[in-house]
Amino acid sequence: MTRLLHRGAAESWPRMELVEQLGNVGTEVERAIRAHQAGRTDRFDNALARALELFDLTAADPRWQGHRCQEILRAREEVCRLFFDPNVPSDSARGLSRYFFGFAWAARALHHRRQSGRSEPAP
Repeated sequence: MTRLLHRGAAESWPRMELVEQLGNVGTEVERAIRAHQAGRTDRFDNALARALELFDLTAADPRWQGHRCQEILRAREEVCRLFFDPNVPSDSARGLSRYFFGFAWAARALHHRRQSGRSEPAP
């Protein structure tokens, strides 16, 4: 049996929108980037394991099959490339941070719309 690093994630993950899922993935990716840059191997290993677990939960979500799943898996590949490819471009970490920031921002906006009772994005 696979040990879940994010307790409760398997149950709550299917109820989240894609932007929420990828915003959470991005949080762990950002933690891994910062730990890697600081040389904190223990924190890096844990953050990367959590990020990969959340990537896998997202890719397994049947709502995202097809082109969305391909993008999710491509992002996962780029995260792994960042840390394990000796020829990774120097701006890859910054690019991944920007990529995931968009999802975090959209997830926060969705949260605020839900809290205010609006279901549609504001004009």
